[in-house]
Amino acid sequence: MTAGRTRVGFLSTYPPTQCGLATFTAALTEHMGGPAAGVGVVRVVDSPQPPPAPEVVGQLVNGSASSARSAATLLDGFDVVVVQHEYGIFGGPDGRDVLALVDSLAAPVVVVLHTVLVDPSTSQREILLHLMARAAHLVTMTETARDRLLEHYAADPAKVSVVQHGAPDHRDVGPVVRAALPADRRPTVLTWGLLGPGKGIEWAVEAMPALRDLHPRYLVLGRTHPKVLEHSGDVYRQDLLRRAAENGADDLVEFDASYLDVARLARVVAAADVVLLPYDSREQVTSGVLIEAVAAGRPVVSTAFPHAVELLGDGTGLLVPREDPAAIAAALRRVLTEPGTAARMTRLAEAKAPELVWPAVAARYREIAAAVAGRTTSADVATAS
Repeated sequence: MTAGRTRVGFLSTYPPTQCGLATFTAALTEHMGGPAAGVGVVRVVDSPQPPPAPEVVGQLVNGSASSARSAATLLDGFDVVVVQHEYGIFGGPDGRDVLALVDSLAAPVVVVLHTVLVDPSTSQREILLHLMARAAHLVTMTETARDRLLEHYAADPAKVSVVQHGAPDHRDVGPVVRAALPADRRPTVLTWGLLGPGKGIEWAVEAMPALRDLHPRYLVLGRTHPKVLEHSGDVYRQDLLRRAAENGADDLVEFDASYLDVARLARVVAAADVVLLPYDSREQVTSGVLIEAVAAGRPVVSTAFPHAVELLGDGTGLLVPREDPAAIAAALRRVLTEPGTAARMTRLAEAKAPELVWPAVAARYREIAAAVAGRTTSADVATAS
């Protein structure tokens, strides 16, 4: 380990790639101090790309053995390597190519698990078990994911830390934005993020006619996921537009594919009366949108995917069944009309915000990296955690 602050190298997708891991890693590296603080990124790409930013020290080109060797050499220049893991971002079946690279590293490895499946395929299970055996430490973003590792993968409890996803700290934005909103405006329901099948927006669109007396504005903000566009075009968005028209809700639903920077998105979120996450997933143990909504103090209505159950189950939000427009409409009506409901949700969300914002999350990663780089037993990391 070098003298002074622990140098941390990340292996992950990274902007301008459009995906959750890329956005996550960009925010985390920024709040850990970037290159000036010894933080760098080896960016995972499908084909060679120009360097997008000073913190990107190299790239792992999927399918290229020489690129993997170069990536390993670069990562071994850091005191600790943090691997952001999802099955779909690395080369090979289920992203198996990451294993050879991780095995070649001399530096200690922390693996951040963005997905922990209860019923993985044989290949997915083998990959995760291999990463667990190779890693000096594991990070999940929810207690649910940690429990899954312990119960279904026999993980060592001392080897697993829970660190929340992280969200921009815009707690000062909300009161200003909401104070300027006209009293007679339409109530705004907001869903945002990259669009694609599985987001469940079709069920939300079908819920809107039941709220016509409230004349809501359901804003669906976000571009279609680039991998969805590549494989099937914009069929999902077109289907949503068709559903809105067929259900007589095209005057209630608004689709906006504009790109908003962090500051402009913060203002849009702050102006929403309720954030809606109608996701179809039964497995999702991490949702950056959910964390951002709660950190912004917004009331949330969500389907009962694992992360939502964990974060909202105390009343911070309302949980609804999947694929159930009637339940979505009933929950939205409660938030928009029931006295005290939205205010109570906001208070509970605001109480959670300090531990969810990026500076707090980055500090936790710093603690874990320092402990891993200088430890002699896994108990040192548990103490730092």
